[in-house]
Amino acid sequence: MGKITEIRYIGYAVADFAAERQFYLEQWKLHEVAGDATTSYLATEGSDEKFVVRLRAAEQRRIDVIAWAAASRTDVDELHATVVASGAKVVHPPRTLTTPGGGYGFRFFDPNGFTLEISSDVERGAKREIQRWEGIPATISHVVLHSPDHHGTVKFYEQVLGFRVSDWLGDFMCFLRCNSWHHRLAVLPGPPCLDHVAYDVPTIDDMFRGASRLKDAGTPIAWGPGRHTAGNNTFSYFATPAGFAVEYTSELVRIPDEATWQPTVYKPSHSVMDQWGIGTGGPHTMPRSVADGGVFQPPPF
Repeated sequence: MGKITEIRYIGYAVADFAAERQFYLEQWKLHEVAGDATTSYLATEGSDEKFVVRLRAAEQRRIDVIAWAAASRTDVDELHATVVASGAKVVHPPRTLTTPGGGYGFRFFDPNGFTLEISSDVERGAKREIQRWEGIPATISHVVLHSPDHHGTVKFYEQVLGFRVSDWLGDFMCFLRCNSWHHRLAVLPGPPCLDHVAYDVPTIDDMFRGASRLKDAGTPIAWGPGRHTAGNNTFSYFATPAGFAVEYTSELVRIPDEATWQPTVYKPSHSVMDQWGIGTGGPHTMPRSVADGGVFQPPPF
């Protein structure tokens, strides 16, 4: 595989900071590791990643940053050189980071204008084994983006960042991996924006238990429960108060042999999108795709 090893965190800017923070704390069941009156850094119980969500109070709703991990400072430096050679615009070169956990990393814009961060040597946080039926997220599973040039975006993530294609859904959705999990990233056509961020829960039971907790709190399932074909993972999607889509997922395929895996192109259909076909909603009930207001604009910190 390439030099990127995992997802670290997603940074959001939201107008109603208090409501979004409350959602992640009380419904999504993350916990706060740092923050102040306008910023919150939130971690999962099941991962030693220092934090997985960064919230920032702002007038403009946007994605601030999508952060990825590399194994070493050498890998960060080599990825930086590759990004520069590709012609992508660098926000800042590799340097010591000041976010919780520190580390060494750089930021740049992908072809869609999303600010990406790649880092290593970040201090690890506390974690514990999540027990069945707790219904809380263990870690981030994957992020899905819309792109006006999804084929070009796929090539960038393959050729510049070292991702590999796992499968396609028709000609319009590509699933990419940076480690042995079926996908950590997926790309769809559309205006440049985030589609959703998915979180792993240990079992199907946990997905339903988590969905029940959100329903009791007044947050219904936007789409699901169901099971996708590409990746074979279960899903239930929800919308945060700011209108960002989040997902509980379980049983994502792990690719057993990198050398022999051959990508499949699945023919789109209702039964391929959802093998169970019993849930509520569908892609049409998910938050509408609108161009992100922060593309090609680095966040203030």
